[in-house]
Amino acid sequence: MDSFMEMGTTFRHNEIITALLRKIVNLAERKDTRILHENCSLVYWGKPTELDTLGLINIDKIKDIEYFKEEVMSELRRVEPDFMLFDKNGYIENIKRTRIAGFPDLVIEIWSQGNSDMEQELKKFLYATSPATEHWYIKQDSNDVECYIGSEVLPPQSLKNILRTQNGVEFDLKYMAI
Repeated sequence: MDSFMEMGTTFRHNEIITALLRKIVNLAERKDTRILHENCSLVYWGKPTELDTLGLINIDKIKDIEYFKEEVMSELRRVEPDFMLFDKNGYIENIKRTRIAGFPDLVIEIWSQGNSDMEQELKKFLYATSPATEHWYIKQDSNDVECYIGSEVLPPQSLKNILRTQNGVEFDLKYMAI
C-alpha cells in the first residue's frame, strides 16, 4: 500500500512540474528567461547543520567568475529544486551546465510525503537568504501555494486560480486543482 501511495504522489509531483513547464502564460514576452528543472542543482554556501551559515550566492560579489565556475562550483553544496526560473536575476553555470549559482527569480518546491520536515525547513531557510528570490511551496494533496519573497511572507495562492509571481510571470494550472 505504501509503494502505491508513493507512486500516486510521485505521479502528481511530475504532473505539477510538467504543468509548470507547459502552462507559463506569458513566456513569449520574456526572451531572456531561463527555466531549469530536473538534474540541475542550485549551489550554496554553508553547512545544512548550521542554518546561520547557509546562503544562496550573490554572483555580483564573485571577483573571478571563470575560476569560480571551473574550480569552486563543483565543490559547493547543492539542492535540486523542482523548478527554477531566472528572469531578471543573473546566474552563472558550471561547464557541464548542471550546477547554477545565483538568485533565481522563482523557486518552486512540490512537497510530498518523502520530504522530511528538516528538508523542508532547510530549503525554506536557504531560499529566503536571497531577498530577490520568490519561493513557492505546493503540497501535492492541496490546492494551496505557500508564497514568499526572501524572508517576507506573501499572500497565499491557489491552484484554482492563475498563479502570478511578483514580477508578473503567470502560470495557468487551474486544471491541476483537486
